[in-house]
Amino acid sequence: MIVVATGDFEVYHGVVNELRDRGVRFTTVEPDEALPGRASVAVAGPNEDLDVSVPVVTADPDEPRRAVEDVLAVMRGGDGRTVIGIDPGDRPGIAVTVGDSVVAAFHVPAAQTADVVADECDDAANPLVRVGDGARTTGARIIDDLPDVSVELVDETGTTPYLGTGARGMSDVLAAVNIARIEGEEIESRDIEPTAGELKQIKARSRDQSETNRAIDEALARRVAVGELTIQEALAQHRGDDEPDERDGDS
Repeated sequence: MIVVATGDFEVYHGVVNELRDRGVRFTTVEPDEALPGRASVAVAGPNEDLDVSVPVVTADPDEPRRAVEDVLAVMRGGDGRTVIGIDPGDRPGIAVTVGDSVVAAFHVPAAQTADVVADECDDAANPLVRVGDGARTTGARIIDDLPDVSVELVDETGTTPYLGTGARGMSDVLAAVNIARIEGEEIESRDIEPTAGELKQIKARSRDQSETNRAIDEALARRVAVGELTIQEALAQHRGDDEPDERDGDS
């Protein structure tokens, strides 16, 4: 049984709301009251010293979700290590796991992935990030942008599940959950050479986004592939290259 035993108003409401949102059973007592006999873990606020025989999680009033994750890790047992799985792509799926449980999930633009991971790794003990090996160019940029954290590259073959009726849009997040659970190869960065197919896809995307229905050239597509330019920046350069030199003309 989880026991919220705090006199801190902000901690109390933050933790209680998080527990209720997750459908977790708990009870509350005053900090100086005895805990129920079934108590397994207690939650207290900063500067509250509980004289109890069960583990105590000290909750930051500004981080109730993290406190609840710590509480659930205690309840589950095990090492409670935070492992984050990423299914790379234009909108990567991100799954945050602690032990055998998924504690958070995100589906964000690729450019926001590193910030999400940094927030989830903050204050976590020895976090690990596992990135799928698909969407190679996007995955390489994500890995390079990640904070200083252990990273593994995972073979993501078979990680995307079959989606039944009503589950549309969940595949990236569910794949990220599976990626988080697969041991990979530890890496620090990922240098890749874009394939002809990847360059062709980038050029096609640039044509779709171009106001004049013109694709960027291969040199610019290669710079997009390795993360030096966005497609819009490449299109701007392409338009500039196509403009006539003002010095040309009749003299």
